[in-house]
Amino acid sequence: MLKPSFNKGRASGRITLAMVARHAGVATMTASRALTQPGLVSQPLRDRVLQSVAELGYVPNRAARALASSQSKVIAVLVPSLSNAVFTEVLAGIEDALEGDDYQILIGNTRYSEREEEKLIATYLQSAPDGMLLTGLSPCPRVQQLLAGSPMPLVSMMDLAGASEQPSVGFSQFAAGQTMTRYLISRGYRRIGFMGAQLDERTLRRADGYRQAMQEAGLAAPELEVMVAQPSTIALGAALLDRMLEQSPDCDAIFCCNDDLAQGAVFQAQRRHLSIPDQLAICGFNDLPASAWMNPTLTTISTPRYRIGFEAATLLRSLIKGETPPARHIDLGFTLMARESA
Repeated sequence: MLKPSFNKGRASGRITLAMVARHAGVATMTASRALTQPGLVSQPLRDRVLQSVAELGYVPNRAARALASSQSKVIAVLVPSLSNAVFTEVLAGIEDALEGDDYQILIGNTRYSEREEEKLIATYLQSAPDGMLLTGLSPCPRVQQLLAGSPMPLVSMMDLAGASEQPSVGFSQFAAGQTMTRYLISRGYRRIGFMGAQLDERTLRRADGYRQAMQEAGLAAPELEVMVAQPSTIALGAALLDRMLEQSPDCDAIFCCNDDLAQGAVFQAQRRHLSIPDQLAICGFNDLPASAWMNPTLTTISTPRYRIGFEAATLLRSLIKGETPPARHIDLGFTLMARESA
């Protein structure tokens, strides 16, 4: 077969579908169907088109395809961290739920910053994604304004939207914080501290649950709280333990907003020759993999991170298709993992 020259196309920087069609010796419509609706094209013709795609290095123009179909086949996902194991598991669930659906996932890292979240949302909306998955329920008015002006479906992950119309998948951060605190109270602890870092909306809701349980028991005291805006790390957990014991020497238990803080607190308590849990109980949140293998093993709240990502993506896909889901708010719950540290 005589192959046409593509110098002009290469000079413009892009191989077009028309060039692929000419190379394969088929009509442009046939080439398009071979790539987007393969069931309408015979296998020999499809093989010729795919061979031409490979030889020419053709990359489909999704923008043009979106204009033609009113769909971008892109889903935007915003998470606050790409290094935190909590959110890598959420992303794994999203990817598995969308596997085989021809969706491209556009991942944005907000770095726990409302300004960065606003910037990313404004940028992604210009690409007209078919839908968006958001971590949490942003209180930022500008973010809410941007989202309200877009017709695309949205699903929030990790926390529940409650009475809000915005679909959500997750669990009650407030109830989880309350449950852990009530557990410590039931074990006989009375001077229960709360160590919080990052201070994103999920941490603040866990802290609210802690306060509610402490107030109900008549045990609330402001000196039992240590809250900092720094990123949550093992090193910070060690430093915050020292700070907690300095301002509340009689503290007999500590509820940490994340497992990495709790792990650091355990290590530092051991350096201070404190017996865990006899002299000081320590518990965390999220049940990271190392928590079940520490010495002592860490009491914590286990959260269904993979399932949250999977169910949120499944719900969003249903909304994109115009379907009415059985529920707009999916509560996957949490599990208190009672171990040796408390």
